[in-house]
Amino acid sequence: MQWTKQNEQTVYENRWFSVNLADVELPDGRHLDHFLIRLRPVAVATVVNEANEVLLLWRHRFITDSWGWELAAGVVEDGEDIASAAARELEEETGWRPGPLHHLMSVEPSNGLTDARHHIYWSDRGEYVGHPVDDFESDRREWVPLKLVPDLIARGEVPAANMAAALLLLHHLRLAEG
Repeated sequence: MQWTKQNEQTVYENRWFSVNLADVELPDGRHLDHFLIRLRPVAVATVVNEANEVLLLWRHRFITDSWGWELAAGVVEDGEDIASAAARELEEETGWRPGPLHHLMSVEPSNGLTDARHHIYWSDRGEYVGHPVDDFESDRREWVPLKLVPDLIARGEVPAANMAAALLLLHHLRLAEG
């Protein structure tokens, strides 16, 4: 059963997102108003070192008033390559410049409400270039053993679904094959 958007208009917008109202036709012909949020693409990155430790940020999210482990992430600027944005965000937020990035996955974290797409990358090496420019993004940055990832997620220490999915896939890729 497919819903069909008849029209859409912007209710509010700024440089990061817009809130729109769509007239949606349901398969039975009824119509409903549906609010949606249009977002810029998000680039995400991390490094997994030779010891199979993943570089994570411990941060507070004021919206949900929760603490948790995350990967470095941010919006892709106009005209910016997504992988380049991921590398930039990693360096700005952690002080680590990644080696060549590998695309891990792209996800739609809340596709019933928003068109956000998060593009997640990783590298198997990185170079520490100094204290992070955006050190206000997290309380601390740590190398966490990938073997701990399932337990961290089970305890709710990785509350963001996109981060949990990426970390579980990295766990699988790096540890399940070995």
